[in-house]
This record gives sequence, C-alpha cells and structure tokens, in this order.
Amino acid sequence: MRWTDIDQQDCSVAQALSVVGDGWTMLILKEAFMRVRRFEEFLDRTGAPRPILSDRLKALVDSGVLEKRKYSERPDRFEYRLTEKGLDLWPVLISLLRWGDKWMTTDEGPPVEVLHRRCGHTVHPEMACPECGEWLTATDVEAHRRRIPAPR
Repeated sequence: MRWTDIDQQDCSVAQALSVVGDGWTMLILKEAFMRVRRFEEFLDRTGAPRPILSDRLKALVDSGVLEKRKYSERPDRFEYRLTEKGLDLWPVLISLLRWGDKWMTTDEGPPVEVLHRRCGHTVHPEMACPECGEWLTATDVEAHRRRIPAPR
C-alpha cells in the first residue's frame, strides 16, 4: 500500500495519519495551538521551506483542521485558525509534548511549560477514564475491533 492511500484503511489511526502524519504538519499544528496565525509567523517558527508550508497549510484547510480568514484586503492577507476539528487534536499534541519532555529533553529540562490559565499552575496532562476518573496507562486498556455483520 502506498502512503497516499493510507486513508483507505479501515483504521482510525491510519485515517488520522492521512491528515496529520507528517512532521511539518505537526509542527504547524503545534504553532497554531501556540496562537500563531499568519504565514510568515509559521515560516519563522517552524523553519519549513515556503513551498512545503504552503502545501501543508492548504492540506490542513482542505481537511477542515484549519480555516483561512482574510484579515486585510489591500493586499489580500490571510490568517489560519484552528477549527473545532483542529482543536480536537489538542490531546494528540499535548501527549507528544509530554512524551518529548520525558524522553527527549536535555539536562536543562523541557523547553516549553504548559500552564493552566485559571490557576497558573504547570499542567502535566494525564489520561483518565471518563466513568471512574482513574488515571490510565497503556496496560490499563485494551482495544477490540468492532464486529462487522457478515453479508447475507
């Protein structure tokens, strides 16, 4: 199977990767969550080559993760905003950040600190069961394929 056909798999992870499974795309999304909005800011913050950045922003808009809004008419200038679909990627980005903080940082510590706006404390996101509130690790859960009825 070719990477361009990854979205055809009956797998939510594969389908999600067809939208966000690229390093430049993830860096763009990280910056969007840090309130970067304009092309030149994305260019400066990600280090992506201009054609790649343009391609990835277009793909994110086409997939409904970002929306392009005009903020100036002479000349036409646009900014990029996370949509509801894009905002739902927050747990993905914060999980990557947490993993990177644990396994990839230097002795100086993590380069970014996430603060809870209301109380000002540092946040270390954890995954919890929505029913009982218990903190979860990979060994606490299991996944099952849905059963598809046999054709008649």
